[in-house]
Amino acid sequence: MLDIFRGLKSLVKISHVNTDSPVFRLHYSITVMILMSFSLIVTTKQYVGNPIDCVHTKDIPEEVLNTYCWIHSTYALKSLFLKKVGSEVPYPGVGNSDGKSLDKKIYKYYQWVCFCLFFQAILFYTPRWLWKSWEGGKIHALMMDLDIGICSEIEKKQKKKLLLDYLWDNLRYHNWWAYRYYICELLSLINVIGQMFLMNRFFDGEFMTFGLDVIAHMEADQEDRMDPMIYIFPRMTKCTFYKYGVSGEVERHDAICILPLNVVNEKIYIFLWFWFIILTILTTLTIFYRIIIIFSPRMRVYLLRLRFRLVRRDAIEIIVRRSKMGDWFLLYRLGENLDSIIFRDVMQDLANRLHNNQHHRVPGMKGEIQDA
Repeated sequence: MLDIFRGLKSLVKISHVNTDSPVFRLHYSITVMILMSFSLIVTTKQYVGNPIDCVHTKDIPEEVLNTYCWIHSTYALKSLFLKKVGSEVPYPGVGNSDGKSLDKKIYKYYQWVCFCLFFQAILFYTPRWLWKSWEGGKIHALMMDLDIGICSEIEKKQKKKLLLDYLWDNLRYHNWWAYRYYICELLSLINVIGQMFLMNRFFDGEFMTFGLDVIAHMEADQEDRMDPMIYIFPRMTKCTFYKYGVSGEVERHDAICILPLNVVNEKIYIFLWFWFIILTILTTLTIFYRIIIIFSPRMRVYLLRLRFRLVRRDAIEIIVRRSKMGDWFLLYRLGENLDSIIFRDVMQDLANRLHNNQHHRVPGMKGEIQDA
C-alpha cells in the first residue's frame, strides 16, 4: 500500500520549472493526489474485507445475500429518518416497508465510489496535460540553466544574449501562447464546478448543499433535524431478496444490511465538498485577476514591480508599453525561474534596446505602437 502511495507522489511531482500559478497547481497536484488516495482507500476497503453484511436466514447462503444486495442496491424509507430510534424504529430509515414503495430511497452509488473518484482525478489532471502539451517546454528551453546563476561570466553573457535576442525577435508574438494557459485555467474552473454537479447527480441531488446541511445539523437540536450524513451515507439499510419456494411460489425475504464502507465515504465526501468550494472560490478570483491583466497595462507594470523589485521601474514601464500581454506573461514566468540578478540584467538590456529603437518599427508589429 505504501509503495502505491509513493507511486502517486511521483505521478503528481511538481517540476522545478515553474510554468503555472499556485492555484492551478492545486488542481492538478494536490487535488489529484487527494482523489487518487481516496480511490485507493475505498478500493482497499471494498475488495479487501466485507463491504456489506446482511442479516440472513438459513434458507439463503450468507455470501449469496451479501453479493445480491451489494450489486442490486439497498434502500431506506424517507419518512422513518425522523422517527425515534429505539422505540419507533431500530435505526433511522429502517422499518416496515409494506405499501411504501414511493417512500423508498434507493442506495446504489456505493459500488461505484472508487471508480468515480479515479475518474474525477483524471478530469482534474486534464487541463494540466493540455497546458503541458501547449507550453511545449518553452520556459525550460529559454532558461538555459540560468536559474542557478553559477557559471562563468563568458557563458553567462552568451546565454543572456541568446535570451535577449529571442525576446527581441519574437516580441509581440506570445499572445496566443499566453491565452492557451488562460484557457486551461478556465477549464479548471469549469471542471471543479462541473464536478460538483456530477457528484450531485451521483447522490440523487443531495450533494450540492451537503456541507451546509451538515453545519446546520451540528448547530441545531439533533432530534429535530435529519442527519444529512446518515441520510446520504446510511450505515444500515434494507434489502429485498426474492426466490422460489419449495412449491414453486415466489418468496420474499427482507434483510437488514450494514454498510461499514459508508463510514469512510461520508468523511471523504464532506472533505471533498469543502475542498471543491475552496477551489471554486480561488479559481474564480484567479480568472478575474487574469481578466484585469488582459485589459490593464498599468496592472502589468504594478505586478512586475511588486514581484521583481530589482528591476528598475522605468525599464518595466518601457517593456510593458512596447509589448503585448503575452510578452508580459512570458517575462513573468521567466522571472520566477531565472536567477534574480540575471533576470534584472535581461530586463534592463531589453528596455534599453526598446528605448534606443523607439523611433523604428518594433519586430512583429505593423503600424503604430499600442498598449494592449
